[in-house]
This record gives sequence, C-alpha cells and structure tokens, in this order.
Amino acid sequence: MQFIDQSVIEVEAGKGGDGIVAFRREKYVPAGGPSGGNGGRGGSVIFVAVENLQTLLDFRYNHLFKAENGARGGPNNCTGAGGKDLIVEVPCGTAIYDASTGALLGDLVEPGKPFLVAEGGKGGLGNQHFLSNRNRAPEYSLPGLPGEMKVLRLELKLLAEVGIIGLPNAGKSTLISSLSAARPKIADYPFTTLIPNLGVVRKPSGDGTVFADIPGLIAGAAHGAGLGHDFLRHIERTRVLLHLIDATSEDVVGDYNTIKQELQAYGRGLAQRPQILALNKIDAVDQELVDLAALATQLHHLSQAPVFIISAVTRNGLEPMLQEIWQILDEINVVEQAEMIG
Repeated sequence: MQFIDQSVIEVEAGKGGDGIVAFRREKYVPAGGPSGGNGGRGGSVIFVAVENLQTLLDFRYNHLFKAENGARGGPNNCTGAGGKDLIVEVPCGTAIYDASTGALLGDLVEPGKPFLVAEGGKGGLGNQHFLSNRNRAPEYSLPGLPGEMKVLRLELKLLAEVGIIGLPNAGKSTLISSLSAARPKIADYPFTTLIPNLGVVRKPSGDGTVFADIPGLIAGAAHGAGLGHDFLRHIERTRVLLHLIDATSEDVVGDYNTIKQELQAYGRGLAQRPQILALNKIDAVDQELVDLAALATQLHHLSQAPVFIISAVTRNGLEPMLQEIWQILDEINVVEQAEMIG
C-alpha cells in the first residue's frame, strides 16, 4: 500500500431543490389556494475520521466529492426530499486546510466524530409560502440555493506519542522493529525508510504506545532538502522525541547538532518537545577507541536531556530507555489532566 499523506480535493455540497407553483384542484372548491411545496435541502459533505485507514491513498485519484441535490417540491404542499449527505472517511490525524487561504478548517483526531466540510443549499420556497391577504393566488416560487463548494488540502499527521528521529542510517527502523511488531525495510544504505512506520510498544501495564519511525532527516530538511521536509509534520503530534544517534559516526556531536538545528528551523514547538537521546550501534563500536560514556556526558551537557547507550540489534540498554519514556509520558498525562480540571 502506498503511503500518501497529502492531497488536494474539491468538495461540493448538493443544491437545494426548487420550490414549485401549484394550486389545489378540489371537487366542490371553485377557487383552490396555492399548494406548491418547498424544495428539499441539498446534501452536505461530512468528513469522519476512522481508525482503519492509515493513508490518503483514496484521494489520489478521486479529487471531486459531491453530495446529492435536494428534490424539487411537489403539489399539495409536499416538500421535496432532502439530498443524501456524503460521508467521506479519512484517517485519524487528518488536518483539513482551505487550499486558497491556507486556513486550518478542522483537525480530525477523534475517531467517529463528524466534521461538516460543506453545507448543502437550502430548498427554494413553493408558492404556498407566499399566500397573504393581498395575494391569494401567488404564481411564483423560489429556486433552491447552491451548496458550498471548496477546494481543500488534506494533510495526514500521524498519531504517535513517541517520534523516533535521527540522520539516515541511525538505526531507527531497526529500533522500531526491535521494540514492536513493525517490520519496516532495513538496509545498510541511506534513506532506506521512505515512509513513516508505526509500531505499538507495550508498557509493563499492558497498554500500547504508538512509536513513529520518521524517515531520515538531513541538513536543510526544514527547507525542503531530502525527505525530512515531507515528513517532519508527522512528529508535530508526538509528545516525546527519541533522537537516535549513530555511535559509529565520525562526528557524533555534529550529527546531534544537525537534527537540533532542523527542529529549530521547522518550528511548531518541536525543539521544545521533551527529548531523549540514544547512542545506538554500540555493538559495532570498538570501545577501546571510543569512550561512549564521555560521548554520552558531552551530549547530555549539550541537550540537557537524558542520554542512553543502546544497541537496537542486540536490545542492549533498551529497557532503561523505555522506562524513561514511560515516566515522561506519565508526567505529561498528569499535567494535562491537571490543566483540564483547572
């Protein structure tokens, strides 16, 4: 399945049905009054977030979503049938923008909650609506109003509590495959991961926490270089960033600073997000030549964040790192609950 996380579509709500001109024709009633019914309301376009979708692939080839028009009114004061609403399912985490203004219209995070995107037009009034003492036989009605039309830009931002970031080949895919049942493509060349991967990691309590493996960032990613610009949006919703650093790199500190600068350049509060650093691939390091403890201390002073020495391949050091992640998430939950009560 292709991972599509952006799409531009057009939505059009249904037109309201026209009102009609009609008069009663009843036996023994020499001059029947007006009886033209109102037109039915046009159908609306409604988006609903669902959990069984993970991509915007359905919107790649279908760009027009149109709801049903309302039916015209009928005689005997009968109102026309309303147009059927068009329900469009999108993945949880889909943000809806006005394509012309860039304004955020809605952010669909909660599954099952409907969001009105385009409202159907009102039905026109039939001539029975215009009956008055001055006009006993109105011979006019009103047409239905057109439904709303909008051009929308859809952006999917993955819903994950922990985002795994780092330069290409830092071992992000290997780590998420070690922590969860996810099986991303893994190879020894840069940019193996071309799409974000999600994995559910179980807490000791049994609850599942979603981790997202974000494709490798490079210098300039926040301004469009490499793959990072396309996928940085997927860590906007994360609560904790797990920054993976290749311990076999010739410039470990430089690698850390590269990612730090990209987070700052991208903005949206990513640089201020709680962060954990992990020196990975210690199984491939000649520890007689590389002082891992000194590197960890240096990174801690630079980041003021916890630093762990791990191997995603051998799973060495993963448990203490996970315990730190669970503790940070618990603290965030406590703060959020206190804010809700306050």
